[in-house]
Amino acid sequence: MKHIQVIGRLVVMLVLFGTCAAAVAQTADKSDPSPLKFPTPKGIKNQLFYLQRDPNTNTIICELNVEANGQVNRKEPILVYWLRYSEKGEKKDLNYIQRKFAYGIQAKEIGKDQFELRFVSHKKIPMYLMESKDDHKFHVYVTVNNKKIELDKIFLRIEGGSFWLPNVKYVELTGTNTANNAPVIERIKV
Repeated sequence: MKHIQVIGRLVVMLVLFGTCAAAVAQTADKSDPSPLKFPTPKGIKNQLFYLQRDPNTNTIICELNVEANGQVNRKEPILVYWLRYSEKGEKKDLNYIQRKFAYGIQAKEIGKDQFELRFVSHKKIPMYLMESKDDHKFHVYVTVNNKKIELDKIFLRIEGGSFWLPNVKYVELTGTNTANNAPVIERIKV
């Protein structure tokens, strides 16, 4: 079991962001698109961002966890779950392996209503959950290629490989460049 956990972590790290030292971030590269048509999640009141990947359209939703009094849950500020489009859009919790080794998010409070977030599978790229001074809503921010991005979507392009060793072609981070409010796509080739 320990051996499987180690392999699982390595695979998920490669899948989520890649660990290749030669990875290069590129803006708006439209080459090698996925052959799948991915739906855009709609109607999720507190959605922060979502994650999609080949080989199917099932989507990971990252949603702000708000208490009944309207305050962010400080112990677990983000809820992470599936929208299983292959199963009529059914909402499902992550299973144990997905939560602990792949798509789970660790959160650390770093200030009043400010949290540092990291995927359990790849802790090198921090994301930050905080309230925007512009719209007074919570968003997740990440810095890629010296650009601070208000994150909307993460996409992993996978072509072939196996469960334990998928062939990850690239990772795309889509959102808004906070410096000029322009849409931005940063691609990291693996």
